[in-house]
Amino acid sequence: MQISDSHIGFKGEANPEVPATVRRSIDLVNALPERPALVIHTGDITHLSKPDEFDVAGQIFSSLKSAEFHSVPGEHDVIDGPGKEYFSRFGKLSDNRGYYSFDNHGVHFIALINVMNFKANGLGALGEDQLAWLENDLKNRTSSTPIVVFAHMPLWTVYEAWGWGTGDADRAMRYLRRFGSVTVLNGHIHQIVQKTEGNITFHTARSMAYPQPAAGNGAGPGPLKVPPDLLPKVLGVTSVSIVSNSGAFPLNDISLA
Repeated sequence: MQISDSHIGFKGEANPEVPATVRRSIDLVNALPERPALVIHTGDITHLSKPDEFDVAGQIFSSLKSAEFHSVPGEHDVIDGPGKEYFSRFGKLSDNRGYYSFDNHGVHFIALINVMNFKANGLGALGEDQLAWLENDLKNRTSSTPIVVFAHMPLWTVYEAWGWGTGDADRAMRYLRRFGSVTVLNGHIHQIVQKTEGNITFHTARSMAYPQPAAGNGAGPGPLKVPPDLLPKVLGVTSVSIVSNSGAFPLNDISLA
């Protein structure tokens, strides 16, 4: 299960009751007939990376009925620069680097961080050290290994003018193209956008807090106020199903409505 952009601490007009919609999202996950093997949060757990915001997020996520919880930071989780609060709570699996990998049910999962060193136009960046680590992590894996990659900002350029992309993601994709099934999960843009390129499927998730405008629609990105009755339809979670002998993993988006 993928959840994203909970923005605990946000208090704008787009959603004055963010903890309530985040809890509704968690209730959706917990009500599934089959418990997810793992839950992946693709960043912006908090809005201003304050300790009390992380406290609330931790309390809400503690109710998740999942065997494992994994996360990567969004730019809102590292507003202080080094991300002290984020890494003190969620940094153990990555040795406080933000990137790491693990295996689950025969799938190789790769967590990447692209919110620490921004490029021109606000594009995310992976950086030389992380890219070298990724190349080495994949080097001895067979091309039949199913791969799931997750990061906060999109790992393809959705809309460069708004910084919706990662400036050095092309190199990461070069390492991944030889694999028969690669699924890339991102957040950041608070809406569903999908793209398939060869054996790589890219998918961005809805937020649990508030929507953002479609690329190029308006002056720029940011919280988008919608009628209250419409809000549950543009928030939600994504389930990722592993099906034997299939190509890309089926992705099912579930709105709060």
